[in-house]
Amino acid sequence: MMQERGDFLIIHEPFSHVTDFGEASVGARQAHSEAEVIGELMRLSQQGQPVFFKDTTDFRYPGLLADRAFLRLLTHVFIIRDPAAAIASHYQVNPNLRRDEIGFAWLHEIFESARAATGTMPLVIDADELVADPATIIRACCARIGIPFLPGPLRWAPRMDEQWRRTARWHASVSASSGFEPARPGQGGDVARHPVLSEYLRYHQPYYRKMHDLRLRPEPAVGA
Repeated sequence: MMQERGDFLIIHEPFSHVTDFGEASVGARQAHSEAEVIGELMRLSQQGQPVFFKDTTDFRYPGLLADRAFLRLLTHVFIIRDPAAAIASHYQVNPNLRRDEIGFAWLHEIFESARAATGTMPLVIDADELVADPATIIRACCARIGIPFLPGPLRWAPRMDEQWRRTARWHASVSASSGFEPARPGQGGDVARHPVLSEYLRYHQPYYRKMHDLRLRPEPAVGA
């Protein structure tokens, strides 16, 4: 959706790419460390067009966590998903996943670091609520972060974006999508009963709940 808007320069998962692959494309340049990613994002942000980057928490980012000045300059939006569904989905793509790769603990760590750096409560969006009512959630999100709400980008043409190709197997569903759609059920089985995945669920559930309690809750529309 953010790419479909057309008013942001989009940078795709620079911190996870530099951690996983040793380099990340940040605009037209390659970064080889978290510090270089931060430097390039700062450089791009000073060229006139606002920058939007999204990332995952399959990894921990100590360089990001330590740079309070950078965290203070960002507008933070966190998106969370029911951890049982997230674990099943992740397991479907990566059956060898480890506990920490699920990422809720690391996501919460970034959330708390952002809150400490900015002195404000970062915005949290629940993915299920977003899918159920995209216009309401995105309108409220735009109002909170100070950008115009554009209804058109809530739909898009299915495509595999060039920035996704390095990790294409993780983007199969979104590349086939044309809007905010419910995820197909993962094939991880019953996560709560799985001998390994259930432990992952128990570990990450508290971090999810802490953020879920602080999620965006739009006011009902007048007359609704």
